[in-house]
Amino acid sequence: MSERVVPEPRRQRRRPTKQGVILSRELIVDTALRLIEQHGADALTVRRLGTALGADPSAVYRYFRSTDDLLLAVADELIGRAQHGWQATGDWRADLRAIGLRIHAAYQAHPQAALLAAHRTTGRSYEIAAVEAILGVLRRAGFPDREAVRIYHAFVDQSLGFAALDAAALALPAAAQAADLEVWQASYARLDATTHPHIAATARLLTSDMRRSGYPYALDLLLDAAEARLPATG
Repeated sequence: MSERVVPEPRRQRRRPTKQGVILSRELIVDTALRLIEQHGADALTVRRLGTALGADPSAVYRYFRSTDDLLLAVADELIGRAQHGWQATGDWRADLRAIGLRIHAAYQAHPQAALLAAHRTTGRSYEIAAVEAILGVLRRAGFPDREAVRIYHAFVDQSLGFAALDAAALALPAAAQAADLEVWQASYARLDATTHPHIAATARLLTSDMRRSGYPYALDLLLDAAEARLPATG
């Protein structure tokens, strides 16, 4: 796609597409998200979008400058879905934990898109709202600005890092997912205690724990560390 985006006032398509719908940014983003989940990153092409929308592929130019512009919109949509329904309670730790788990869940619901979007910075409305909300939680809790920014940075990178890692596992074919999990039972659980005493001593726990995401526990560790810094900085 090239730099041929149509100015905002002229974007509205008056005639329905072949499928009887009126094009909009929201419809295109939703369709792109669905195509990515069904077919992976290669699905994000103007031709595929046009087919799925029942419209001429060039119509996408009326809303997005390039496929990367569209990808950023998809990334921002995932952030928006993570925020949907969230409200601050005044308990900074509970609020941050809820935000982190929402981010993780939103990306796990769309693992293929997460692989494309988790590392991007959109600078768009949903991302801006999320940054404002997280910094607001931290500053109202009493963290000085410098500390609030550093905790924000660690919190967001941790959330998105785990989201991308777990999304990559979910995006694997089912057989590969099962094979990876089986390694803990088939390999680690059978190691000899004389050569690998620590693995052997914890093998049962390892086999169980490695079947789920480590994010909730890692999030609690980060919040514990932040809480320990609050009295000293506040």
